[in-house]
Amino acid sequence: MQERKMKVLFLGDGNSCRTQIAEGWVRHLKPDYIETYSAGIEPLHKLDPFAVKVMAEVGVDISRQRPKYFYDVKVLFVYYVLVCSQAISSLPLFPGSASVTSVCFDDPAGMADAFDTVEEKLNCYRTVRDQIKEFIKTFPEALKIH
Repeated sequence: MQERKMKVLFLGDGNSCRTQIAEGWVRHLKPDYIETYSAGIEPLHKLDPFAVKVMAEVGVDISRQRPKYFYDVKVLFVYYVLVCSQAISSLPLFPGSASVTSVCFDDPAGMADAFDTVEEKLNCYRTVRDQIKEFIKTFPEALKIH
């Protein structure tokens, strides 16, 4: 009998970058036992193109993912992972008995505003991409200790 996959939702403010990167990493690194989604408190209309680019650099295609509103994702989750302080301060009511974990990652778009060149801006995204990857590599154990 095949085990059911653990359902995890990554929640952020705009669902255009960090949550999408996390969703992409889980699909890439843990597809056999984690079913992943991402959503936003106030989702933007499109993915951040720099997020798509830096994920493509490491062989993870998130270009087909789309920002979604939290209340439109009709799945019962085992874990909700909040990836930014905005999501934490706007904390919605979570249905069911899921666990909520907060793991704040810097906003690469905000960090990139301090730089002029595209390469410098992309480096901000690469840093956050790599931090999220390291966190995802610890799944699901990391979720149980928070």
